[in-house]
Amino acid sequence: MRMKSYAPYLFLAPAGLVLTVFFFLPFFQTVGLSFLDYTRSIYSPDFVWFKNYAQMFADPVFWQVLGQTFVYLFVAVPVLVIVPLFLAVLINQKIRGQTVYKILIYLPVIVSIVVAAIAFKWLYAQAGVINYFVQLAGLNPIGWLTDPRWSLISVIIVTIWKGIGYYMMIYLAALMSVPRELYEAADIDGASFLRKHLTVTIPHIMPTIALVTTISAISAMKVFAEIYVMTKGGPLNSSKTIVYYIYERAFENLDLGYSSAMAVVLLVIVMAFSFVNIYCFERKKYGL
Repeated sequence: MRMKSYAPYLFLAPAGLVLTVFFFLPFFQTVGLSFLDYTRSIYSPDFVWFKNYAQMFADPVFWQVLGQTFVYLFVAVPVLVIVPLFLAVLINQKIRGQTVYKILIYLPVIVSIVVAAIAFKWLYAQAGVINYFVQLAGLNPIGWLTDPRWSLISVIIVTIWKGIGYYMMIYLAALMSVPRELYEAADIDGASFLRKHLTVTIPHIMPTIALVTTISAISAMKVFAEIYVMTKGGPLNSSKTIVYYIYERAFENLDLGYSSAMAVVLLVIVMAFSFVNIYCFERKKYGL
């Protein structure tokens, strides 16, 4: 009996060990680093209490990149939640070539993000394919990655292109759990295609929608590779997000204390968004 009472903890121990080594220890170490100042010496930092946080909240670049991170979030996440769901519902119908469509839409997911970013960088070039069609339409070439008005949205498009297939597959797995009897009952009641999915599909897969919203929001908040390869945060910091700014201050300026303070603030923001998603989509499940 005593062994049975300890069995669940034995199964949880490996996951707990991984979380401790790769999350909790780095988290507390980052919090500790956020109270240190490495600008005088990288080997003997000074303990400065909340100086890094005060400097961060007074830094105009921090507020700029934080705002651009939220732009990234509020543009990319709705698309990555709605479009994959729409595609999953369409592909879930009895159509010819269903497997081919799944493969074609999922194909960008298996492409390395670095390869995808380099390919789009060529497409976005001043003399690239996209500007070729822009000129055919009688318009002037657009500086997709060199114009501050377009640089951020150009990177967002790559993130959306890369993620649609992944989230579509998650929705397809969820749609398999929806009982067919509910659709048949809706058909008997004369419900239209749109009405049927609004009243049957959406309520049934709401936990999956919450999952996709949370995952895509976290991914949008920590986007890095696309920006590093395509723009390096430019021009004029117009495509720089908070994770790239953390990387820049930590590994280019060696300002580990300041970058750690930003990392702590980012974690708080991500946790807040996760809680908001849970509250909006699954508050009944958790009794909130």
